Amino acid sequence: MQMFDGGYVHHGLLKSAIWLLNQEGETLKRLWLDNGAHYNMVFVGHSLGSGVVSLLTLILVNHRDLLGGIPRTKIRCYALAPARCMSLNLAVKYADVIHSVVLQDDFLPRTATPLEDIFKSIFCLPCLLFLVCLRDTFIPEGRKLRDPRRLYAPGRIYHIVERKFCRCGRYPPEVRTAIPVDGRFEHIVLSCNATSDHGIIWIEREAQKALERMKESSSETITTAPKVQKLERLQTIEKEHKDALERAVSLNVPHAVNTSEEASEDQKPEEAPQSEAEHVSETRSKSTSGRTNWDHVVQKLYKKNESGDIQLNREANALN
Repeated sequence: MQMFDGGYVHHGLLKSAIWLLNQEGETLKRLWLDNGAHYNMVFVGHSLGSGVVSLLTLILVNHRDLLGGIPRTKIRCYALAPARCMSLNLAVKYADVIHSVVLQDDFLPRTATPLEDIFKSIFCLPCLLFLVCLRDTFIPEGRKLRDPRRLYAPGRIYHIVERKFCRCGRYPPEVRTAIPVDGRFEHIVLSCNATSDHGIIWIEREAQKALERMKESSSETITTAPKVQKLERLQTIEKEHKDALERAVSLNVPHAVNTSEEASEDQKPEEAPQSEAEHVSETRSKSTSGRTNWDHVVQKLYKKNESGDIQLNREANALN
């Protein structure tokens, strides 16, 4: 686990994201600039890959100069069956950029156990999930929220629901979306589909069904498109993001930022990165600032006569 932007992120996934950026960063920058610098930059990943692209997105949002100064609004990340890779304050803060898709009872977004412990466990996965579920049952919700090192699924959550509780068979899938703060997939669902719902094939299939169902319902209820339909929807998303940030602050989530701090960070002009030489020279100038002030005081209190001797400046003493 490692500190990043006022929160915690998964150390191994962050190293993978940095390695990927070092390998492909220049290629992405060249493609974006050569094609007019007006396209959106979209990152997609599944399972552990979703954790890598989520942290890659965090890096690029904070260092947009690495891709030629791309605006934040043109960066998007879609994490399918995401791993828990960032603390709660970061998950809420970057909900306008990162979108997580979770199918029904998928175990990975609900498992707070470190990933290396899962893959190195001597227990079978269902037995491990049962033990984790039993342990988390006795941890109070407030204690989880106040733990700054507890990791969560990133960003806005799109939860695809296709089965009802204690009922057999599948139903037409529906998508529930929100930016949850408390109750953010905190409990493992012990079902026979906990592992199969993690498969990207099932996620793609059910997401396609949900999309087709949404298109059918919208075509039946809407005859003419409103003039400001897109603008209203964007305002709703922005308001929901602000509400989530305020909710995190009200729940005393460690390092949570309020809406005013978030707005000031977005409006703050981005500065070009300094080279190592400039950074060293700036550090030296800061370290010698005290000596420069003393030189100014000496010049004010003393003066040289015609012969070159230093004498006390009585006019300065009279003024003091």
